[in-house]
Amino acid sequence: MIELGPERIAAEAGARIVREGSADRPRAAAIDSRSAASGDLFFGLRGERDDGGQYAPAVLAAGAWGAVVEPHRAEQMAQTAAPGWVFAAADPLAALQGLARGWRRELGCRVVGITGSTGKTSVKDICRAILPFRTHASPENFNTEVGLPLAILSAEPETELLVLEMAMRGRGQIAELCAIAEPDVAAITNVGPVHLELLGTVEAIAEAKAEILDGLRPGGRAVVPAEADALAPHLRDELETVTFGPGGEVFARSAVGGPSGLTALIVTPDGEATFELPFPEQHNLTNALCAVAIGVALDAAPAEMARRAPGISFSRLRGELIELPGGSVLVNDCYNANPISMRAALDHLASLEIAGRRIAVLGGMGELGPDGPAYHREIGAHARGLGIDEIVGVGELATDYAPGRWAGDPHAAVPLVRDLLGEGDAVLVKGSRSVGLEAFTEELTARLGG
Repeated sequence: MIELGPERIAAEAGARIVREGSADRPRAAAIDSRSAASGDLFFGLRGERDDGGQYAPAVLAAGAWGAVVEPHRAEQMAQTAAPGWVFAAADPLAALQGLARGWRRELGCRVVGITGSTGKTSVKDICRAILPFRTHASPENFNTEVGLPLAILSAEPETELLVLEMAMRGRGQIAELCAIAEPDVAAITNVGPVHLELLGTVEAIAEAKAEILDGLRPGGRAVVPAEADALAPHLRDELETVTFGPGGEVFARSAVGGPSGLTALIVTPDGEATFELPFPEQHNLTNALCAVAIGVALDAAPAEMARRAPGISFSRLRGELIELPGGSVLVNDCYNANPISMRAALDHLASLEIAGRRIAVLGGMGELGPDGPAYHREIGAHARGLGIDEIVGVGELATDYAPGRWAGDPHAAVPLVRDLLGEGDAVLVKGSRSVGLEAFTEELTARLGG
């Protein structure tokens, strides 16, 4: 429930009330007319090919609390649409963002913003589990100029902590998100060769990520990896910083694991604690250290975070383990990919204790610029150096892995892998989201009955 009255909503959104509705307050914000529910406040956003405002009358007819649309449409709806509040805003997206900022301030809770080349979602998921507050976190990939406001507006009034993922595709975008979220803690998971096609150099990527540091509220704290040299020029002396990883203030003194999890002794400036982590991947241990450092920045006790650690769970498509017939297993990590995360996933595949072979189904990595082919060749060489038995490339970019087998699309890859798969094998599925490898996973598991 968004506990703001219509007049306050209009003020925060920079909108004008054109028609009054019921005295109730809206349940949530929505931008998709197909999923808008009764009691929602619908924002008619203009897209590249479509104007969402045209669907506002139908949304009101289905029971929505109200709609925010462009002025010309609002005047029409005031005369013809079904009952409900009608607001006019010159830019409904700016109205959505303004209302989200107003609700963030009304909540009065602390806010964590997380950005980075990889690991944002996993760090967010770990934070949601281990931080000892009434925490509301971004659902799925609600991390853009549209998704982040929706994530804020879905927070309940009793929320004590907002944990928000912030995506970046160019300069100024993190700054835009910070202007909405006004973070108290800014975390950068890492800086790597992602979005090189747009920004050109790793230094430029670091500069764009560092916008989150400039977007901190007064007295805010930063959480950064100890080994991220590219961030050094952006760490002001007056900025209170918590570092994590080797050489940092939050680090793992030891980590012992098996196929189902890690037992890690994590050291912090506030003491140490033993964390029972329900995942075996070393790269997720780094993500856990980042999350613990965020807790340190929020003055959370290490022992309390450790107590909650067994409850960690990850969003789907990120290292999801799917058991297949014959004792084989599929590692479904196809949400996205770049050179950092691809290496980590292959390292994890190589570390699995299995009876059979290791098969890597790799889609291409997008947005790497002119050096993209070289990055793909390096990943292919890394996989072979690890002893991965079979590399199946999917899509045009994947030819640069020099795979043993290749398919033009995810559906064509299914019979290739099905014929390769034997008892006790492990299959990694990973690639940029544009490749659509989730379709491969769904079709393969359906055919195998997994």
